[in-house]
Amino acid sequence: MDASDSYQALTVESLSKRLGSLDAVTEKVGGDPSSWQVEEVGDGNLNLVFIVTGPLGKVIVKQALPYVRLVGDSWPLPLYRAYFEYHALVRQAERDPGSVPEIFHFDETQALIVMEFLAPHVILRRKLINGERVEGLAETLGKFCARTAFRGSELSMKSADKKADVGLFSGNIEIPAITEALVFTDPYFDAEMNHHTDGLDPVVAEIRRNADLKARVQRMLLNFSANTETMVHGDLHSGSIMATETEARVIDPEFVQYGPFGFDLGMMIANFLMAYFSQPAHRGDDLDSYQAWILTVVEDCHTAFVDEFRSLWASERNGMLYPSALFEDQGQSSGSACTALLADIWTDALAICGIEMHRRTLSLAHNADFEEIEDTAVRAPLEARNLMLGAELIQESETIPNAKTLTNLARDFNKRNFL
Repeated sequence: MDASDSYQALTVESLSKRLGSLDAVTEKVGGDPSSWQVEEVGDGNLNLVFIVTGPLGKVIVKQALPYVRLVGDSWPLPLYRAYFEYHALVRQAERDPGSVPEIFHFDETQALIVMEFLAPHVILRRKLINGERVEGLAETLGKFCARTAFRGSELSMKSADKKADVGLFSGNIEIPAITEALVFTDPYFDAEMNHHTDGLDPVVAEIRRNADLKARVQRMLLNFSANTETMVHGDLHSGSIMATETEARVIDPEFVQYGPFGFDLGMMIANFLMAYFSQPAHRGDDLDSYQAWILTVVEDCHTAFVDEFRSLWASERNGMLYPSALFEDQGQSSGSACTALLADIWTDALAICGIEMHRRTLSLAHNADFEEIEDTAVRAPLEARNLMLGAELIQESETIPNAKTLTNLARDFNKRNFL
């Protein structure tokens, strides 16, 4: 494909002809491009995604569309998001090797990325709905969040390099603007694209008339929009993680920006809690054991994050922040400084967690964990528990010291009826 070609959206019919001359594709797929099998599998909100199969193997081709796919061309969206996704994947691969798909080719004009086909991986959210477990999931995700947070910050990076990166990703304007609206703002008033389950009106009204809660959310929005502590994935949910029984990989970082340390951790935990609250509609006799496993993942994920962050603090703290010259070189420990920073990260993560629990129930893009519960009389009470715990986390984040306290709260709210 000639990089000078003007943008054209790929189709199942056109892909082989348009990409058939790319070595990055032919070397992985093999054979005559006219014989390739091309399947369009994109079920997300924004992009085209194709699986291309040939005699040597498969690749994924992901192409941005110039609009929000979930809504249609009435909501235009810049193609440059593929550029930032590519650069995010490159940095994540450097900061946590093996955690993301390998990139084979990037075409900025066509807004497409050719990358590793993950098999037999499936979307983690589907595994959670189906009641399947993933060995080592918590450790993998906790370490991913810790490594990308630490190594993407001035705890580790040279200040000039980090500032240059902030400048690069600051051009990703429209995508973070979606987060600023759909996550931090729209759930808390009657926004045009909002929708929620019939029967939730009393709980929704209670949340929206809570001025203190909304002020706290806006404080977190200020933190998100102004804080450039580290490069964040920006949309780390159970739909952006692919897994087998023993492995997990992170995908789709097109919402990348520089933001608060705790953002990815909080968003990810929120999606585990939503999976937890939805389980009574998906499970039978194994309900209690599977819900307990999900909460164990939450606890172990936070433990893995803390342990890895502390390890990196000891071995890779080479940036301008908390330098050894102020601590170890003077015979003093920096351990308490690390503990205080981790406490601040956890407090932010909890508030982000609660906000994400709200947006996935009240804003535009909902989670399949709840949406696939067809009986709204069953769905609404489960979503109400989710909403009310979210409110608790937003308002009381500073009083929840650890993940064990969080999971105990989840167990408590899981027993309550808010409708």
